Amino acid sequence: MKKLLWLFLSLFAFNVFASPVNVNTADAKTISDALSGIGLKKAEAIVKYRTEKGLFKTVEDLTNVKGIGQKTVDKNKKDILLSDTPTDATTPSADSKAVTESKPVTEPSKDVKPK
Repeated sequence: MKKLLWLFLSLFAFNVFASPVNVNTADAKTISDALSGIGLKKAEAIVKYRTEKGLFKTVEDLTNVKGIGQKTVDKNKKDILLSDTPTDATTPSADSKAVTESKPVTEPSKDVKPK
């Protein structure tokens, strides 16, 4: 029973500490180590597809690889990178600036009585 518990905790810890992987540059071993449900054979298929068809433009493009379904992509979305340049989600874009700007709040005059 202790061995089973240890095995379970080991597998869980591996998934927690897996780091994101760039599927456009990583080798098959790196991809299979980083993504849940992707063994070496499927990772090799990812590399082969990328070599033959070109770089993945969206994470969903991975579903074009034989053996990779939408559930697998959804499960690994947070660990799949398409470039080595990280995107900073906390920096507002020019489009979102208008939404985040606020107008100054003015205090009501003390001479005005509430109704």
